[in-house]
Amino acid sequence: MDTPQKSLDAKIARILTNPSCRDFILVDAKDADMAFGLAAPGTLSDHAAEDKVFRTMEFYREQICGIVEDGHIDIMLMSASTNAQLTIDWQIFKSSSVTPAVRMNDTTDIWLSAGTGSYSTQPPLPFSTCTIKEAQYGWNPVEEETKATKSDTVPGVNLGLFSLTLNDQATVDQPILNAYKNFRLDAEQSKFKHFLEIFYPNCHESRSQIPDLDRFIADQATRCLAGIPHKNRPLFLKIPYLRPAVMEQLAAYDKSLIIGVLGGSSGTTYDAFTLAANAKKYGARAAIFGRKINSAEDQRSFVRFLRAVTDDELSPDEAVRAYHAELKKKSVLPKRELHDDLLQTPKDEPAGT
Repeated sequence: MDTPQKSLDAKIARILTNPSCRDFILVDAKDADMAFGLAAPGTLSDHAAEDKVFRTMEFYREQICGIVEDGHIDIMLMSASTNAQLTIDWQIFKSSSVTPAVRMNDTTDIWLSAGTGSYSTQPPLPFSTCTIKEAQYGWNPVEEETKATKSDTVPGVNLGLFSLTLNDQATVDQPILNAYKNFRLDAEQSKFKHFLEIFYPNCHESRSQIPDLDRFIADQATRCLAGIPHKNRPLFLKIPYLRPAVMEQLAAYDKSLIIGVLGGSSGTTYDAFTLAANAKKYGARAAIFGRKINSAEDQRSFVRFLRAVTDDELSPDEAVRAYHAELKKKSVLPKRELHDDLLQTPKDEPAGT
């Protein structure tokens, strides 16, 4: 069977050739086990906090397989362990148009284990559990073994996510930027592509002292990329949804830079679909949703209607109504009544996908 063209490659080529085209890249972020521990697969029942029952990683990976099979997304982002099982051992992407990707660093601000709660507010320290070779091959072969492996097969994955949390504190930010530089140089040697995530500052002191957080994110992104030759740049950015004026300026600043937004907390279905529509309206050409997909009553249906919104086939309102009709057809109990799910909650400042 011929390997199908990856939709990501085709869309990036079209967007770079014609930035005004309507192509849109969708990413499902199923890398929550790098941050949340037991809670990563989502809540199974709604008991008191201390008695919450969580889904299993088997369920989590089953959802990944189904969403990849449907083909409505362009990238599936995973932890190295999930990637090794699904991409390398099971080879679920071999006959798919979906591109697998791995989270390549897990700085301390995303160590969100229950019972601590303090890592997320401390100045982040750079850290990477996974190496590029582990992502590519499922293990870390020595150079001679890698050469032998490459003669028989290609790496299972050649795309990763690297994240930065910058706090306007030079002594904190410089080591993180150095870690990114080292990652880029290693990635170049391994012919490994990446996309770059930039979070809002996580320290309260920094957030309160920066007069314009949206401009801070946009300025840091462009400043950071200015020193990188084009062929070593990330394929696209993953940033919070900024206010429209800043989004439009960032999208217009450099047409070779593809802007993507992260999803943030779950919220209503209308929140998710509206975020995607507005991001595209103001210049973004990618959206990376994790919790918004993972908390959906029916993830595969949710992704299908999210794609319909980003492809300009349905408005957010129409997509929410169609999604609820699908839930009813499948006898799936919605978390909210339709009229409640059509409401938009106030914008938060997401700490993750």
